[in-house]
Amino acid sequence: MTTMHHTLRNLHHTSHRDAETSAEAVHVGIAERSLALLRIGFGLTFLWAFFDKLLALGFHTGYAQDGTLDRFGDAAWINGGSPTMGFLKFGADGPFASFYHSIAGAAWADWLFMLALLGIGLALTLGIGMRAAAAAGVVLYLMMWSVVLPPENNPVIDDHILGAITLVVLAATSAGNTWGLGRIWSRTKVVEEHGILR
Repeated sequence: MTTMHHTLRNLHHTSHRDAETSAEAVHVGIAERSLALLRIGFGLTFLWAFFDKLLALGFHTGYAQDGTLDRFGDAAWINGGSPTMGFLKFGADGPFASFYHSIAGAAWADWLFMLALLGIGLALTLGIGMRAAAAAGVVLYLMMWSVVLPPENNPVIDDHILGAITLVVLAATSAGNTWGLGRIWSRTKVVEEHGILR
């Protein structure tokens, strides 16, 4: 009788542990998929900003000087428009305003900005190069945050700071491995030799 009692108790504990393990696996799975969705969402946001500035799609970029919609017009980067001119020349305010005014519309600033949007967007969307994308994204977000200081709705924190923190979390949690190419990417020889590319 005692042996049967111990056996039943062990079965109960085993099934209880199995249930806890199963519940933890469900929570981990939900967390991984949530982070993957967040990663893809941020990636598509960067890509959208790139294509809107490249083509002047009329959402944030694509308005003529008189305020009328000018899709695929002069504001498009492919038509000679500057992706940095408007924001840095007319939007910059605070202690770094003179610096941002001085680089507004510079060809090198336009190229760096657009390459950053494209590179970060592709990396996040595909789940590859998450560390490099996070590092570049943090720098870009902090620079955009510093264009207008203090932020309009909060003396310190705005969506740029939260975006920078989010990119760090995505890279730190290997969010590119779920619904992305992160695992395949990390097994390539160049990535194994250069961890920053992971």
